[in-house]
Amino acid sequence: MELSWLENFLQSKRTPWVVAGLTILLFTIANLPWQLDDYDQAKQAFTSFEMIEEGHWFYERTPREHVATKPPLVGWISAGVFSLTRSWDVAWRLPSLLAAIAISVLLFRAARLAYGAIAGLIALSAFGLNLLSPRLATLVRTDMPLAFVIFLIGLLIWRKIREQEAWKPRDRIYMFALLAFAMLIKGPIVYAFLLPGIALFEWRCRRHACRYSAWCGWWPWLASLSIFLLWVIGGILSQPGFFDEVVMREFIGRFGETIHRSQPLYFYLPHLLHKFAPWSVLMIALALADLHSRKWQLRSVFRKMSPETFWLLCWSMGGLIVMSLIPSKRVDRIFPIVPPLCLLLAAQTGNIFANEQLRTRVRRWSAIALIFSIIFAGGYAISKVVSGYRGHRDALVLFGRAVRHEAEAHRLRYEVVSAKDEGLLLYLRRTHFIEPDRAIAEWNRGNLDALVAPAETSPALMRELHDAALSQLRSNERKEGQGRGYVLITR
Repeated sequence: MELSWLENFLQSKRTPWVVAGLTILLFTIANLPWQLDDYDQAKQAFTSFEMIEEGHWFYERTPREHVATKPPLVGWISAGVFSLTRSWDVAWRLPSLLAAIAISVLLFRAARLAYGAIAGLIALSAFGLNLLSPRLATLVRTDMPLAFVIFLIGLLIWRKIREQEAWKPRDRIYMFALLAFAMLIKGPIVYAFLLPGIALFEWRCRRHACRYSAWCGWWPWLASLSIFLLWVIGGILSQPGFFDEVVMREFIGRFGETIHRSQPLYFYLPHLLHKFAPWSVLMIALALADLHSRKWQLRSVFRKMSPETFWLLCWSMGGLIVMSLIPSKRVDRIFPIVPPLCLLLAAQTGNIFANEQLRTRVRRWSAIALIFSIIFAGGYAISKVVSGYRGHRDALVLFGRAVRHEAEAHRLRYEVVSAKDEGLLLYLRRTHFIEPDRAIAEWNRGNLDALVAPAETSPALMRELHDAALSQLRSNERKEGQGRGYVLITR
């Protein structure tokens, strides 16, 4: 593979379009076949479903009748999308997909304007062609919308620093709105991703008497927090169990080691190096090359670093450090630092291109990383999709659809017997499980025509049901130990 071909590939006007198309394709297909059986997707999907079905717009329940632990903004968006499309699959997954595409576009434009066309391509590729972004782009969770709002806040700060502009009242209103959205998506976790970086940047600025600031003032932060606190206080006063489930377990419990699973301090670093590869490797290589060109004088790197690049470093590293200090950890929770890392990589690329001795070498490394990421991320996504269909990962989705069609065709009154798979309620478009004893009583009174039940408990259940028979509808066996099989019992 010749150097000239690599450079031509990197600088071609078609390459950004190829990368953009591949990115959107991976965002769309990476989670196929769509299902809600893992990563707490059913809990998030159930919030919007309950809003539409039962009118619970501020405080929802999980399929297990527990209090929903997240604020309702993403649920509101999904409910609105459903009202327009009448498709729950679209309503649940479109918010994350649109957020992922919006981050990609903003990253590309910001990096291209600030650091050049190749840097813009690198930022776009780094965000779209890794193992995290395609996975979260259509996952029914709040991670991608939260990352989008946090990125908008950080990008606004980056532009104010780059243009050396003072904060105006309109800017503070924008900050308040974005912070309020973040609070209504996932609560004060937005502080962990932004405030440490802002504090570090301000500390450096005060030492050097800078004329610009990353701090917009107190009122947008406090006013947005007050909105979240109003939601919390309303839940404590009106919802039984809200204080224990949301305040103590979901928020305060994250900082302890008894409720949630505790992970070591270094947990995120190796996962980030792996999930963000090959771009994590390229970032390290560019940093080492830059240090080598400066004869390993680390102080000169920070002294000559531009303020907007230093903000990107503070933003991404501050979030990583604070999230690492929280004992409860999961890989997807660190995702909001990926967009600033992509913009930081673009800044590295653009700055090193100014060095004629390193320019050719860096272009070659960047082209190799791009080609590898296409193979790596694309191959991983395709392998997951193929294994998902082969393993019948969507077995309950197909079963639920078949049961609904059968019920509509014969006007069956049916319920779902309590089961482990929370997504089963959503596949069958039901808001509550029914306990076996109540199911037997309702059946024998003639109030039910069908029951969906776990296959292993159906023989004992049928002995108590009058005139019951097993339908031919049953869920396929799912591989990888994904839950139980289910059957439809009819008269």
